[in-house]
Amino acid sequence: MLYLNNTMATNGNKASGHPDEMLPVSSSGRSNGFGTSQPVLENGAATESSSHSNMLNGGTAQPERFTFSPQPTIEDIRRLQAEFTDERDWNKFHQPRNLLLAMVGEVGEVAELFQWRGEVAEGLPDWSESEREQLAQELSDVLIYLVELAEKCRVDLPQAVIRKMALNRLKYPASKVHGSAKKYTEYKD
Repeated sequence: MLYLNNTMATNGNKASGHPDEMLPVSSSGRSNGFGTSQPVLENGAATESSSHSNMLNGGTAQPERFTFSPQPTIEDIRRLQAEFTDERDWNKFHQPRNLLLAMVGEVGEVAELFQWRGEVAEGLPDWSESEREQLAQELSDVLIYLVELAEKCRVDLPQAVIRKMALNRLKYPASKVHGSAKKYTEYKD
């Protein structure tokens, strides 16, 4: 049985031993604490794929694009981490600078997993299940620290992303940059 605590999924190993921090994961779906059931997750990815495929370019099948599960939301993650931090009286340590440094450390742990591998194919077909789980945990740590940093800095992250994507569309109009990796300052008007 998998358990979901406030920060990560584990394979039956409760991180703190407190059952109130753990949500059981069933074989047909998981209780997510938000009143809905979801497909079982393995390494952060749903084991069930959607039944439709994208048909583009004159009817040829394109690879299906990966999608995240709809729950938890970024706000749910923020709330879960805030509860986790409050229960441990860690807010005195979880200040913006410390959270940033912790996040950078976690990004370093993600980088270690890719170090010396050369190019890695999308979907990580050559990775073992253990390597995938390690990556899922490290990426989760990065996201948790990012969300908590945004909270402490009072940045509404979903809204900031929408604004940033709008700016990126202006800087990188598809008509000018299609297929190119140049920086926006390198494009001629």
